[in-house]
Amino acid sequence: AAGRPAEAIAACRQAIALRPDFAEAHSNLGIALQANGHLDPAIASYREAIALQPHLTEAYNNLGAALWEKGAHDEAIAVFRQGLALQPGASDAHSNLLLTLNYHPGLDARTVAEEHRQWSRQHAEPLRPFILPHRNDRTPDRRLRIGYLSPDFQEHPVGRFLLPLLAHHDHPHFEIFCYAQVAIPDALTGQLRAHADHWRSLVGLSDPQAAGLIRRDQIDLLVDLAGHTSKNRLLIFAHKPAPIQVTYLGYPNTTGLAAMDYRLTDAHADPPGLTDSDHAEQLVRLAPCAWCFQPSHHPALTLRRPGPITFGCFNNFAKITPPMLALWARILHALPDSRLILKARGLDSESSRERVRQSLGQAGIDPGRLELCGFEPVHEAHLALFERIDLALDTFPYHGTTTTCEALWMGVPVVTLAGKTHASRVGVSLLSNVGLPELVATSEEEYLQLAVRLAHDRPRLAELRATLRHRMEQSALMDAPRFASGVEAAYREMWRRWCAPGG
Repeated sequence: AAGRPAEAIAACRQAIALRPDFAEAHSNLGIALQANGHLDPAIASYREAIALQPHLTEAYNNLGAALWEKGAHDEAIAVFRQGLALQPGASDAHSNLLLTLNYHPGLDARTVAEEHRQWSRQHAEPLRPFILPHRNDRTPDRRLRIGYLSPDFQEHPVGRFLLPLLAHHDHPHFEIFCYAQVAIPDALTGQLRAHADHWRSLVGLSDPQAAGLIRRDQIDLLVDLAGHTSKNRLLIFAHKPAPIQVTYLGYPNTTGLAAMDYRLTDAHADPPGLTDSDHAEQLVRLAPCAWCFQPSHHPALTLRRPGPITFGCFNNFAKITPPMLALWARILHALPDSRLILKARGLDSESSRERVRQSLGQAGIDPGRLELCGFEPVHEAHLALFERIDLALDTFPYHGTTTTCEALWMGVPVVTLAGKTHASRVGVSLLSNVGLPELVATSEEEYLQLAVRLAHDRPRLAELRATLRHRMEQSALMDAPRFASGVEAAYREMWRRWCAPGG
């Protein structure tokens, strides 16, 4: 919990040496190993814990999360369901299951939406009778109290994308509260805190206690930034401590909660009529974009030296599905001299690296054309890897967000495949907003053709490398004042609806 996994590993191993059948110590050893990047040994520890104590539900949750990180979606889903069968009330494990469903290439949107509704029925609806009336002052144009609630007010993509919004809020008209589920603050925590009028830590508070704190602060509009991601506090929202509740940014789907009123998105990621029926929330489409990117580093751009065309993908390894690898193999076949660089935390695992090599090898791709890189803790070094890439390949059905923005920032164009869910349309929004809608494919065949055609067009690649950063800087994707104004206008409209008779 203190962020010192190496010491935790030693302590757990000592406990196991003293008592080899101590199942909780094996499970905790797995947590520490996973935090230290040792995914395969962590999975072995979780399995040992379950073998010793088959009803140790937290071990199933931990094992499922580790399998998800490896991209073993079917196995992860099965393990989460095993744990939930033992402890149906484990809302965190149930959230982990929902998160994993978004990555699975074989599930349709309706099925996933129903799973989210089931989460709400099981964990949130029992709290509905205890929701109290809201007595907030219904003056339509008064200064509003906005609360942001997140476990990711730290060095995390959510924290990074939230920073420009917080930095450009209109404080005379909006009073900003941050409710932080952050046990170990860092430098970005400090930056975020500096832009808030009030900072509240939720660490150690139960859901009813946290909901009571928010209600006492008389929050008018409470924003969830986590959805069903790790350490979420969605059950606080089930208590409905604010009259208006909104979900945004951290999760690419509905929360399933009837108590969640709105979800912020845009018309590229959620075209009107495409995904509305799969949401418990009313979709509010920001124009023109639902994201604001603010790079943390500004390295100089360099021209690619002559050599084989190199494709790359630095997305979360859980997004690299077997169908994705099969499609990439077709691209590599079409360009026999090309190479592929993959970088992800999951590739610290030798079994994950072997899975990639085997999958592409069975498709006839020489492993010598692959470069598989694990987690890079130094962000400057992570960005420097983009200098070796000509063209980034987005994942499907779960697109990249931070990775796509970073690739574009480093002058690397991105080819994406548009789907019918929010998760599979984020790339559509990002590329459209930087003026590159021609890099959006609507079928696997078109994705293949786009990648091959652009790989053959060296002058176009060079032109994009030289101009993409300026294109981004001039786009809505990096116009923080405009973005913050749009979000505030959406908040104000939500508030006026609530203030209206019958609202």
